[in-house]
Amino acid sequence: MTTLQTSIAAFFSFKAYVMLPILMLVIALVARVPARRAVLSTVSLAAGFAGVFIAFNFFVANISPAVQQLSQARGLDFQVLDVGWLPLAAITWASPLAAISIPVVLSLNIAMLGLGWTRAIYIDIWNYWHFALMGALAMTVSNQWWVGLAATLALAVYCFKMTEWNAPEVERETGLKGIAVSPVSVNGLLPYFACADAVMNKVPGLKRWTYNPQKEHQAARDGQGSVFLAFAGEPMMIGLLMGLALALAAGYDVKNTLELAVHIAAVMFILPKSAGLIGEAMIPITTALREQVERRFPSRGQLVVAMDTGFLMHHKSVVITGLLLMALAIVIALVLPGNQVLPLGDLSNLISVMSMSVLVFRGNVIRAVLAGIPVVVSFLLISSKMAPLYTELAKGTPSFDATGLGQITSFTDGGHQIRFLMLEALHGAWWTLPATLALGAAVWFTHRRYQKLVAA
Repeated sequence: MTTLQTSIAAFFSFKAYVMLPILMLVIALVARVPARRAVLSTVSLAAGFAGVFIAFNFFVANISPAVQQLSQARGLDFQVLDVGWLPLAAITWASPLAAISIPVVLSLNIAMLGLGWTRAIYIDIWNYWHFALMGALAMTVSNQWWVGLAATLALAVYCFKMTEWNAPEVERETGLKGIAVSPVSVNGLLPYFACADAVMNKVPGLKRWTYNPQKEHQAARDGQGSVFLAFAGEPMMIGLLMGLALALAAGYDVKNTLELAVHIAAVMFILPKSAGLIGEAMIPITTALREQVERRFPSRGQLVVAMDTGFLMHHKSVVITGLLLMALAIVIALVLPGNQVLPLGDLSNLISVMSMSVLVFRGNVIRAVLAGIPVVVSFLLISSKMAPLYTELAKGTPSFDATGLGQITSFTDGGHQIRFLMLEALHGAWWTLPATLALGAAVWFTHRRYQKLVAA
């Protein structure tokens, strides 16, 4: 078991843009994609994902000093450090459950496909770590391995269904058929956004408030829309303005202000270009894979392939929503009572996490931002509360050095709402019962919405 656990940890130590293309190459060849096309597609996939990761890392490296200086200038002292998802991954692969989580979850997905309980082909192996982390935390809290395994499988089932149910949203907004958003950190919010969309439809006046940069851009290209709105809706311009505002608030001089503004603008230009490569590369592979699975299970139609959110980074509404919520997250963190964390390492992940809201709200940035504010608040409060547990577990893992860091957390992944609900239920918190009932009602509503979208 130890050898298997070490091997899995070593495998997942590779960067996602190295590991995923290798897996996709194997899948492409098994799905009988011609060798030349399979190699070209996977190299394009690797380049696209590498571009996204490089852009995000560059963004964090440039924005973190400004955010820290902004905090210090206002005399604020945050007790918890947001170091991103790395400590959570370290906790995951140090757990005894890690070695069995991946094959068990993969077997569960195959079994559910065979029984017709899901249409999601969950090949996004990289994001299996979310399930394994749930198991590791549940086992720590309960001191029972079977509780950890049950929590792993429960989260996986929930994720498979949310993956299946977001596929029509993806197709409507991107034109990509048979692809769905896979990470539970993203699609886990689908019931909330579905309910929020329904509520907003009932609010007088709000239904008419709409701003979709993706459509504005296309309309301007066709000579039918507002050139100004298309110009203002360019992620590159929003990035430039965000950089200027942040640098001025942090008290930067002219040189550093202009450099930060250009750096963020550059990131917002590179992201969509890299994401475009991912989308193009995945089309032949997912099409071939879906055809092969449908041939094996002829009664299973409308199968969807689970993919990470990288392919959505070309959508202007996704990028702009993420940018606006990043700025709001910093402001909220400075004033929110009970918050102990300043979002830094995981701040850029808001673009990915909030992409689901853009799909549900049909590219409407106004609704996505309004619905995103409570999500940001919950991320801050939950990641603050979970910091002691994450810190304790991370210090016991050999692959993450927490020396001198104090308390650590992860702003978005560490503040995951479904995972927190499950852990608090294990603690016997009374509020988890009504919260679970509310989640069940939201899931039911989301299923009804999915059925209507498929039937349309």
